[in-house]
Amino acid sequence: MNGTVARLTARGLLGRRRALLLLLLPAVLLSLSAMARGLAGADQQLAVTLLGGFALGTLVPLLGLIAGTGAIGPEIDDGSIVYLLTKPLNRHAIVVTKFAVAAAVVTVLGALPTFAAGLVLTGTSANLAVGYAVGTAVAGVAYCALFLLLAVVTRNAVVIGLLYALVWETLIGQFVPGAQALSIQQWSLAVTERIVGAPAEQLGATSAVGLATAVVLLVVVTAGATWYAGRQLRTIRLTSEV
Repeated sequence: MNGTVARLTARGLLGRRRALLLLLLPAVLLSLSAMARGLAGADQQLAVTLLGGFALGTLVPLLGLIAGTGAIGPEIDDGSIVYLLTKPLNRHAIVVTKFAVAAAVVTVLGALPTFAAGLVLTGTSANLAVGYAVGTAVAGVAYCALFLLLAVVTRNAVVIGLLYALVWETLIGQFVPGAQALSIQQWSLAVTERIVGAPAEQLGATSAVGLATAVVLLVVVTAGATWYAGRQLRTIRLTSEV
């Protein structure tokens, strides 16, 4: 971790335009939750639909995409990454710092609003608020690592990330049995399922992947993507046309 890199990354991520995008999504979640509670009352099934379908299925992947690519992508695109790479800093330390800042942003703007939305929808019943908050937190960390790697290896990271988040995770990863084993959403849902406990199956908050497998895959993707991003950063040419 490097304090200077962390401050620069946080300043870039929380700039005016990107901050508005980051804040908009959790605001929509909380607004929908308040409306649902006002219209339908405390409904666990509705909570699972909203927290699983919107928070875990849409909010966190998009937050991870914005934060993960935004942590390093703009610097690579405009060439300013050169000034950072010329400093006596380990490339992996740069990537780990940027990943940590992005993951922290997604946790604060993804997991905490999900927990609040769960409390609004159901209170503390069935541990839904805690379960989905933890699930979105671990998913957000994995998404940040994956999308940060995309930003390092391609300038089309946002487009590829959107296709992955909205097509693979939201459509294919939810409904195609074989693809479910390769879905960050399903892996994190396994964590949620364990926390929610027995009511999870009745409410449909179940994962196609076992908990042990899910945890291993989450760790492998997060650590592997971060390590490989650092390795690829070492190959970037130090010119004005990065």
